[in-house]
Amino acid sequence: MGFQSGMLGRLFLPSIILLLGYGFWVSPEFRFIAAGVAIFLFGMVYLEQGFKVFTGGLLESLLKKTTDRVWKSLSFGLITTAFLQSSSLVSVIVISFLSAGLIGLTAGVGIIFGANLGSTAGAWLVALYGLKIKLSAYAMPMLVIGLILKTQSQKNLNGLGFILLGVGFLLLGIHYMKDGFDAFQSSINLTEYAVEGFLGLLIYTAAGMLATVIMQSTNAVLVLTFSALAIGQLSYENALALAIGSNIGTTVTAILGALSANAEGKRLAAAHLAFNIVTATIAILLLDPLITLVEQIAGFFNVAQSDYTIKLAIFHSLFNVIGILALLPFLKLLVKWLDGLFTKSVTHQPFNLSGDKSLPVERAVHLNPVTLSYPDTALRAITKECAHLYRNTLELICYGIYLPGEKLRKTDNIEELVNTCRSEDQPWSIKELYIRHIKGIYADIIHYCGSLEGRLPKQQAQEMFALKVACRDFVQAIKHIKHLYKNMGQYTVSENDKIREQYNQLRLCLASVLKLIDVLGVKRNYSHIREHTDQLKQELSEWNRQTNETLNELIRSGQVDAYMASSLLNDSAHVHDACTSLIDGAVIMLTRDRQEYNEFDRSTRENA
Repeated sequence: MGFQSGMLGRLFLPSIILLLGYGFWVSPEFRFIAAGVAIFLFGMVYLEQGFKVFTGGLLESLLKKTTDRVWKSLSFGLITTAFLQSSSLVSVIVISFLSAGLIGLTAGVGIIFGANLGSTAGAWLVALYGLKIKLSAYAMPMLVIGLILKTQSQKNLNGLGFILLGVGFLLLGIHYMKDGFDAFQSSINLTEYAVEGFLGLLIYTAAGMLATVIMQSTNAVLVLTFSALAIGQLSYENALALAIGSNIGTTVTAILGALSANAEGKRLAAAHLAFNIVTATIAILLLDPLITLVEQIAGFFNVAQSDYTIKLAIFHSLFNVIGILALLPFLKLLVKWLDGLFTKSVTHQPFNLSGDKSLPVERAVHLNPVTLSYPDTALRAITKECAHLYRNTLELICYGIYLPGEKLRKTDNIEELVNTCRSEDQPWSIKELYIRHIKGIYADIIHYCGSLEGRLPKQQAQEMFALKVACRDFVQAIKHIKHLYKNMGQYTVSENDKIREQYNQLRLCLASVLKLIDVLGVKRNYSHIREHTDQLKQELSEWNRQTNETLNELIRSGQVDAYMASSLLNDSAHVHDACTSLIDGAVIMLTRDRQEYNEFDRSTRENA
């Protein structure tokens, strides 16, 4: 359900409408079954909508404790899918966590393995209770109460209303499907279409796969299968084949949805496909031994010989367990294969310093729309994108003061680097590089934060606002550099030794701040960051005072003319303000979860 695909709609919509029209015309009883499927799918949509209200922070906090071991990842996938009754929702959550860097690919694959087994919980509920009690009696009160709660403005009550409506529609859908097949029994005998042997296995596996792709819900296909099996409209062997096919079909839906996803989403879809193909192959090749094993398990638990619905539920769980056991020993090899299967999207494009104007404008790479429903994940994504913006800011400022960014990161002697790197002709203006490498990322961050407005608790909303301020500080630093860029290029190669020396001091000041921020970003110790940045701000003030004194002496001695002096005075102010903005932005980015940033002045929001 989470992986909606326009391609899927364009491919199947006309044929689905024609098929439904034909079914309504040929058989009035078919209307009950079709209505049951539609109501059931509608319930899945509501159930997923309701669970999204409650799963954000809870699932994120659980993930931090359940991904350091494979068995924990498996358990997380199994329990959450069994509870949420939506493997698609779990897949969307896992992809969003992968994109934000909260979990690794190994943990993601483990969760998907567990989710496949967790999806069998719905089959057990239908087999044990769904076909043996009058579900409509329970559905109606849920729908009434759910509708009342859905209209409430309080978030939790609204979410609970969606859940009750979802469960109510699921039960009502099962009721209509069951009644539809009961009515079918008096007019059409579907057992006439049963196909025995290996051919029947392949035909009904393909039918199960196709039905799941069309309805985009494994649970809906299984409910139909259970309903037909319970009244004898479907043979046991053909029902087993439909269950196998439905497992493959849900993977096809995920693949179609992942076509436009990032590399992590494609890898996860590939892992899902690999798991279900291996599982289905094992089930098809070992069907007879599996049927025997199901009979033994059913006999151990005193299941009636004719209770084929319970046996189907046992089979559905059994071949998923076998798939997990078969692939777990090869998990590391599978992850290694997946890592090489898709090339990672470029997270940081090199600056276009050639004359090639065909390179695209750089945009955000960590802001995935699916993470908007999960506050902690969304904040992690924004933090990573702020770091992306800062890396580009560093490169652009280095360009603006005629220093190679890569050399600055590696050097331990900044003064020597400044003295050896001379001004050269550069093909781009600061404004052009700003548009190409900064503006698109900054715009995406602001747009993403705007989409989060109203979704975050107070503390997280203030953290997000602090991150926006940090990004604004980086952009402000670049704008200061733009004003001194021309003079920096002119005076760092000037024949006047004194003015050249002063502009090299400006370069040294900026380079020192950039270098320190990089070091602090690695250590991430709050007291260490505060100590060094406060000291650096004091040094900046002292440096600014000394620059003014030196400038006065140069003017009095006639070593620089008034034109040079005015340029140096303005540019030293730009450097001071650029360094202050860089420091303020870096401190916020590295310590945005500290208490002091929880009381940011929200009145300045419009300036962010």
